[in-house]
Amino acid sequence: MKKSIIKSLQYTLNKSTDLLTQIDSDSYINNTVGPFYSSVGSHIRHTLDFLNCILNSIENNNDIDLTLRNRDEAISKNKYKAIEEVDSIKNRLDNIKNIEDIVYVIDDCGTGKIGINYTLESILAQANSHTIHHFASISFILYQLNIDYEIKGFGYNATTPIPKRKGI
Repeated sequence: MKKSIIKSLQYTLNKSTDLLTQIDSDSYINNTVGPFYSSVGSHIRHTLDFLNCILNSIENNNDIDLTLRNRDEAISKNKYKAIEEVDSIKNRLDNIKNIEDIVYVIDDCGTGKIGINYTLESILAQANSHTIHHFASISFILYQLNIDYEIKGFGYNATTPIPKRKGI
């Protein structure tokens, strides 16, 4: 039961891979959709940077400082590198042993850096929701570009009632 968030996060990450195998490289890097002019690749990169920050920190017994993410731009430009990174993160998640551990998380929530105590389980749950949120942004971009894909529930939180969902 305690590893259920890891399985949920891996399930969510599988949707990244599903998407990346369905769209072409030009669609992955297309940043012509306003108002933010971001690409599918930039959203994937952002979610993977978030997860890598968490994993790198716990693997090195450090605080999790979300303001110090790596921001690997190669991932935003190369969907195959993104697929490799997704696979790496899924494997690293399997190595987590003490999901109930308290971790100190540093972030800037709009007024400067603050530190918050989390359980590792709760920061991973936040990462899962964060990834799904970015899937919704990705869905908007792909819709604007008239790019079709088929991934059940992509961009929707699991708690969204199915009758409220469109296009799945």
